[in-house]
Amino acid sequence: MDFSLSPEQQRFRDDLRGWLHENLGDFAPSGRAQSAETAAPLETIGRRAQVEIERGRAWQRRLFEGGYAGISWPREFGGRGGSIIEEMIFNQELAEAKTPPLINVIGLYMAGPTIIAHGTDAQKSRYLAPLLRCDEIWCQGFSEPNSGSDLASLQTRAVRDGDRYVINGQKVWTSLAHVAKWCILLTRTGGEKYGGLTYFIVDMESPGVEVKPLRQITGDAEFNEMFFTDVRVPAENILGSEGEGWRVAMTTLMHERASLGVGLQVRSRIALEELRTLARATMEDGRSRAADPLVRQRLAQLFIECEAMRFNGYRGLTRMLRGEQPGPEGSINKLMWSEVNQRIADAAMEVMGPAAMLSPDDPDSPGEGRWSYLLLRSRANSIEGGTSEVLRNILAERVLGLPRSR
Repeated sequence: MDFSLSPEQQRFRDDLRGWLHENLGDFAPSGRAQSAETAAPLETIGRRAQVEIERGRAWQRRLFEGGYAGISWPREFGGRGGSIIEEMIFNQELAEAKTPPLINVIGLYMAGPTIIAHGTDAQKSRYLAPLLRCDEIWCQGFSEPNSGSDLASLQTRAVRDGDRYVINGQKVWTSLAHVAKWCILLTRTGGEKYGGLTYFIVDMESPGVEVKPLRQITGDAEFNEMFFTDVRVPAENILGSEGEGWRVAMTTLMHERASLGVGLQVRSRIALEELRTLARATMEDGRSRAADPLVRQRLAQLFIECEAMRFNGYRGLTRMLRGEQPGPEGSINKLMWSEVNQRIADAAMEVMGPAAMLSPDDPDSPGEGRWSYLLLRSRANSIEGGTSEVLRNILAERVLGLPRSR
C-alpha cells in the first residue's frame, strides 16, 4: 500500500499549513492549564466554559471563511468538495498546530453527514449552511439514564398529534446541550425495539426543553442531562421517516467513529510526543526518566498502539474512498483510542512521580496541570461514544461474526 500523498494532496497540505500560519494568531494555545479552576464554583466554570465556546465558535467561522469547514462535504451544501484523504490531512494539521477544537464537531461529523444522507432538500437547505458557519451549534440526544449501552431500549417517546409530535422523556451525557440550537434526537414512536424508533431534529429553544449541566470529575460541566416535557415538534423535522430511526442513527454513529478516528489517533500521537518530552525533561537521581528501560519500553508500546490505530484508520478511509458507508470496524479505533489515551495519562503520572500531586497553580507543577487534567478527563473516554464493552460486542458480532452474547 502506498501511503505517500499525491501532488494535489501535498499542495492541499502546504496551502493549509500556510493558511494556519497566517490565521491561527490569537487562537494559538496559551499554555494555560485546563484544570486550573477544578475547584472553582460551577458559575465560574460556566463562565470559563462560555469563553472557550465563543473562542471555538469564532475559530470555526475563521475556518469557514477560509474555505476549510466541511472539507469532504459536497460544494452544493457549502463544503469544500474535497476527498476523504484531504479530510484526514485537515485533521492532522489542526492537531499538529494545536488549534482550538472544532466546537461544532457533532454538527460537522455527525448531524451534517446524516442530513446529507437522509435529509429532504428543505432540511439540507435549512440546516447545513448555518452549521458550517457555526451560527448554530448541534448536540446529540441518544443516551438515556437506563439506555446508554443498549441504545435501542430507549424510552423517550414521541406521539403523533396532527402535524406535530409530542415528545416526553429524558436524555443524558449530552455534550454542549446548554449552548446548542438543534438536537439530533432519537425517540420511540412504536413498540418494536428497533423498528419503533424515529429520528428528529429538535429546536432546543422549544417550550418544554430543560437542560441541566453535569459537573465532571475535572470540575468542568461540558455535558448535560435534558428533559422533554410535552415538547411539540413538527412532523417535517423527522430525519428519514417514522420507524426508520435506527437506520438513520447507525449512519450517525458510523460517521462519528470513522470521521473522528483519524483525528483522535493524531491527537493521541501528539500526546505521546509530549509524554516523551516530559520523560526526557524529568530527572530522578540525576538521570532523565527517559533513560529508564521500563519507561522506554512503555513509551515503545504506546508508539506501537498509536501506529496500529493509524493504519486501521486507513482501512476505514479506503471504504469511504470506494464510495461505501463507514463500517463497524470503525469501532476498533474508538476502542483503542479511549484505552491508549488513558494509558498515556497513567504513564505521565508515573514519570512525574510525586510532582504529579502538585496543584495546577504550583510553579513546579509539570505542564501547569495538563497531565492531571488529562488523567481525570480520560476516564470518560471508555464510556462516551460507546462504552468499551459495547464496542467489543460490536466487533465480535459484526466484524468477527461471532454469536451474540445474549
